[in-house]
Amino acid sequence: MNSAKSDGTPASSLTDYDKSILNFEREWWQHPGSKDEAIRVAFDISPARYYQQLTALLDSRAALEFDPMLIKRLQKVREQRRASRAVRMHPSNQKERD
Repeated sequence: MNSAKSDGTPASSLTDYDKSILNFEREWWQHPGSKDEAIRVAFDISPARYYQQLTALLDSRAALEFDPMLIKRLQKVREQRRASRAVRMHPSNQKERD
């Protein structure tokens, strides 16, 4: 099995920060309060920035190798949300206006 990403870097090249995001995502529900607040406390970044970084990790082979169950689950959730948005946004699903 080839352990290199398409850009030639080793697939195991997740940073400690990347791993901390994945670990947090696996266990965030254990934090008291809202997830957004837990993100701010744990990473000192906005939730929007956190989700940008998480989304990039979902497409990373290294992340998939680090925690395959988590990544597959999050990819499935992402695809379900995309499909739901596509259905809502499709013109045939919009009510006609008089």
